[in-house]
Amino acid sequence: MTDHPAYDEVRQVTPYAGVVVARNPGPMTLDGTNTWLLGDTDGLVVVDPGPDDAVHLELVADRGRIERVLLTHRHADHSEGARRLYELSGAPVYASDPEHRHGGGGDLVDDYVIEAGGLRITVLTTPGHTSDSVSLLLDDGSTRAVLTGDTILGRGTTVVAHPDGLLADYLASLRRLAGVGDAIVLPGHGPELPSIVTAAEEYLVHRAERLDQVRAALDRLGPRASPRQIVADVYADVDRSVWPAAELSVRAQLDYLRSRPAR
Repeated sequence: MTDHPAYDEVRQVTPYAGVVVARNPGPMTLDGTNTWLLGDTDGLVVVDPGPDDAVHLELVADRGRIERVLLTHRHADHSEGARRLYELSGAPVYASDPEHRHGGGGDLVDDYVIEAGGLRITVLTTPGHTSDSVSLLLDDGSTRAVLTGDTILGRGTTVVAHPDGLLADYLASLRRLAGVGDAIVLPGHGPELPSIVTAAEEYLVHRAERLDQVRAALDRLGPRASPRQIVADVYADVDRSVWPAAELSVRAQLDYLRSRPAR
């Protein structure tokens, strides 16, 4: 496994899953958005076209006959290029958010099964990062994998994008992914991971630790402490470029704590 992307090239991860990393690196997108190509050149399913980048999208469109485009969630770094890819390929876009269902694509409801490109892809609704987040369980007959979008990243942890994302939903989604069984992780950003169970369990531990840190910060700073003050206290060791995202997670954590009795 690698964490050194080659932009504008397809890297094959399994016999039926390749990835193209979009040229949009940054603090929140890591190396860039992973656009996943599932199947073979006779029938591809594309997951998360990424930004509206003509070079990136034309490379994806030229890989073969695209049957469907799927979106793990609405954020622009995953969905912005979906319309252009539909125009290039004619493939309908399936998404939980109806705004992004270009070309007559349908909804991605829980347990919906997509059979395309010789693959079986099962939709798992995993809200929390956003309310419309889904993960995709891929079984090609030999390798099981879960495409997690931003619910689980290949490096570091993700944001609970308050107020659209809710921490209670996110924790439930992590528990669901921890119960998937043996499967590799094909994330929306960063390198693939060897185990969805291990990744989800580590995320659950991290979230519990952050909640404890927020509780401790409230004890130190007082119950009227602002989310920004709590970020400065709890995330002092984190690069300030991600503090705005951390503040969203802190707001989600505060809502979560307020909705539950004090321990």
